[in-house]
Amino acid sequence: MVQFYFLSVVFNFTAGYALLVAKREPKGIKLDGLVELIKDPVLRLILGVLCATIGFLKLLTVMRPDYAIIGDFLPSVVGMVAGFTLLLEFYRNNTTVTTDLLEKLDHIFIVNSRWVGIASIVIAVLHFLFPSLILL
Repeated sequence: MVQFYFLSVVFNFTAGYALLVAKREPKGIKLDGLVELIKDPVLRLILGVLCATIGFLKLLTVMRPDYAIIGDFLPSVVGMVAGFTLLLEFYRNNTTVTTDLLEKLDHIFIVNSRWVGIASIVIAVLHFLFPSLILL
């Protein structure tokens, strides 16, 4: 469906940008307001929930029905991973409970959140430019 295609591109790009600018300090340019807005924890929580949900729903609906199994696999997986990273980051910032599993997830996703953000932006741009390619 075209709606999920559009939402997938928008949320993958936005989540990737949110993951990239999470630790960025203001530089005195015009985009600093946007950077401060995207650092808001509630906005990041909502973005994580929406990105993970759209990523999951993207597995069920494909842009081109010829390849129903692998048609939009990468955008959906990247969307779920970026959404999960934002949700895990929100959880880590608002809890004092630590477990071994949480430490492992933190080491995998939060430490590599910059790479998840870059992958999310790249996949979103490629998915926008080439909507009918297999795997994109």
